[in-house]
Amino acid sequence: MKIAFVGKGGSGKTTLSSLFIRHLAAHGAPVVAVDADINQHLGAALGLDEEEAATLPAMGAQLPLIKEYLRGSNPRIASSDTMIKTTPPGEGSRLLRLQEDNPVYDACARNVALDGGQIRLLATGPFTESDLGVACYHSKTGAVELCLNHLVDGRDEFMVVDMTAGSDSFASGMFTRFDMTFLVAEPTRKGVSVYRQYKEYARDFGVPLKVVGNKVQSEDDVDFLHQEAGEDLLVTVGHSDWVRAMEKGRTRPFAELEEPNARSLAALHGAADAVYGQRDWDRYTRQMVHFHLRNAESWGNAKTGADLAAQVDPSFVLREEPAPQPA
Repeated sequence: MKIAFVGKGGSGKTTLSSLFIRHLAAHGAPVVAVDADINQHLGAALGLDEEEAATLPAMGAQLPLIKEYLRGSNPRIASSDTMIKTTPPGEGSRLLRLQEDNPVYDACARNVALDGGQIRLLATGPFTESDLGVACYHSKTGAVELCLNHLVDGRDEFMVVDMTAGSDSFASGMFTRFDMTFLVAEPTRKGVSVYRQYKEYARDFGVPLKVVGNKVQSEDDVDFLHQEAGEDLLVTVGHSDWVRAMEKGRTRPFAELEEPNARSLAALHGAADAVYGQRDWDRYTRQMVHFHLRNAESWGNAKTGADLAAQVDPSFVLREEPAPQPA
């Protein structure tokens, strides 16, 4: 299952995504966590110290390797140089699986031990001073989008992505790549503004969306979120001494997380599992192609000097149990 955490900056989405990752690991689920935020804080939220977090490999720096690996023997892709962030897989492409070993994970992922188990952690890499004026952050997240386009995942395994703040993911089709999107919202007008944007975009593409109310302090806060999000409001989360201790570097066993907050995480898990039956790989592949053609026409063809529409394999549909991988 592919899960996204989104929300405005400061909403607590990184904290909530890290808690959900810990919950999944504690229940024995295989997890690949991805920090796709411009501010790279997921590693620290998962317990890495500053030095460990700073040495995480950047997926953006490994984009040539990622492209070459995923290209495989696909005859529609003349070279990896012509692949862009939306390039879809086709016959001969290499696909990714969450529990396998492959060159992409070897180069980009690091194992992180949690008290409930072990996960793989990937990071897009920070937006650096050398990027100013010559790159946008979407060029960093392009590596994540390519991997999502080539990912074959099952019900009881998870890729959890801490997305960049606000509505930046709508600059491409990445917001359609998830089985469930959890939007973290504070009980304020600004807090729900991103929800309205996401709701409007997601509705046209059938993207499952649930709101997680965060920093809730009173029944009035809960009532406000109900008024603004209606049935989309799944759970609310209040103050956590466990989280505060973690933010101070005082590690405590995850089993000591407050019971109300543990129940909220279980509700997120249940909501993600409930949408499994709605998976439609044909629609998923059509949306992938739709956004690839839009990006090809708007900038991709000019940048690569190739007709990127020719990369689309009309007979290919990404499936949970695809054909054998190319050697």
